Amino acid sequence: MESKQILAAYGIPTVTTQVATSAAEAVRLAEEIGYPVVLKVYSETLTHKTDVDGVHLNLRDAKAVREAYDAIALSISTKVGTNHFAGVTVQPMIDLKNSYELILGSSIDSQFSPVLLFGTGGQLVEVFQDRALGLPPLNTTLARRMMEQTRIYKALQGVRGRKAVNLEALEQLLVRFSQVVVEQRLIKEIDINPLLVKAEGITENSLVAIDARIVLHDLDITKAQLPKLAIRPYPTQYVSSWTTRNGMQVTIRPIRPEDEPLMIKLHHTLSEESVFFRYFHLIKLSQRIAHERLTRLCFLDYDREMALVVDYENPETGEHEVLAVGRLSKLHGTSEAEFAILVSDRYQCQGLGTELLKRLLEVGRDEQLRLISAEILTENSAMQRVCEKLGFRIYPTVDASVVRAEIRVAGER
Repeated sequence: MESKQILAAYGIPTVTTQVATSAAEAVRLAEEIGYPVVLKVYSETLTHKTDVDGVHLNLRDAKAVREAYDAIALSISTKVGTNHFAGVTVQPMIDLKNSYELILGSSIDSQFSPVLLFGTGGQLVEVFQDRALGLPPLNTTLARRMMEQTRIYKALQGVRGRKAVNLEALEQLLVRFSQVVVEQRLIKEIDINPLLVKAEGITENSLVAIDARIVLHDLDITKAQLPKLAIRPYPTQYVSSWTTRNGMQVTIRPIRPEDEPLMIKLHHTLSEESVFFRYFHLIKLSQRIAHERLTRLCFLDYDREMALVVDYENPETGEHEVLAVGRLSKLHGTSEAEFAILVSDRYQCQGLGTELLKRLLEVGRDEQLRLISAEILTENSAMQRVCEKLGFRIYPTVDASVVRAEIRVAGER
């Protein structure tokens, strides 16, 4: 019951579930929900209901409900003891026609901490062994990659006259499920089985968690002892709005994998001078927007690198545009990092570079970095002025064409 409430809080559809502690209450709830109904054992200790004959399906009248309640109570008492029986849950009987039973879960791995599972569900989940694993948090692309690794995925696309299921909605559900795992760190195990998925076009109960289970970590575990995610979640604390000098309302936020098309557009707006100042030599546009390159720049491990983009939404068209990007890269094995700033030529002199660097310094302080630096071309006087304004010191280098900007950030606020 509680597990379904948690899922519902994250926007994951769940089947209506009511708890009854007597046969008479089960009948009353069944009549409120409407026949046919399903009765399942309600217990704080039993997690696999079918193993103890704790599930009765397709009950069509009060007599069947009363008999099912008594049968479940007797089965639990006989097999495991009455102390494991706290009543039953009453649910509507969902039509399984043109539907698929999936499983979605997570448990703790000794090396990777929380690991996600997706595959064919139902009572025979252990028999079919059709599953794929992934690491949270997911985005829609990663969710689709997990789905594609399973045999059931071909059926979900439509087979033997059946329509395809709504794969986009299923992607979103996987993303929301991964957020449960990321945010609720006290969860040790969680699974939805079955997750019922019906053909696209059926609106009612087309995607619904029929049953769910959550196991928490021991009460005596401390926050520091909780398993840490292998992949750092999207750092929402660095998302905020800002206004440029000419009054444009923008959002400054960490980059996302799906920003690749926006980064391509950004590179189309850059002059040769901007490219030269950023990379110290000219790079062809085709090389700068190559998919292999942008994948590495957009899909980050936020523990090692942070990139902030200035995202502008055109109020008339609703289209988004990245006006600038600032990047902070940690130097391996040190408490130091290097920064780089790139601003579209059309939006220079609007304070974007200064604001991005200011926010990168805040990230550096949060990450307990000792030193942040960058090498800047001597002729790039605008970037040097930005650095000096924010407290950087500029040093000459052995290469007369390059200067070095440094600032110590540890402990400063």
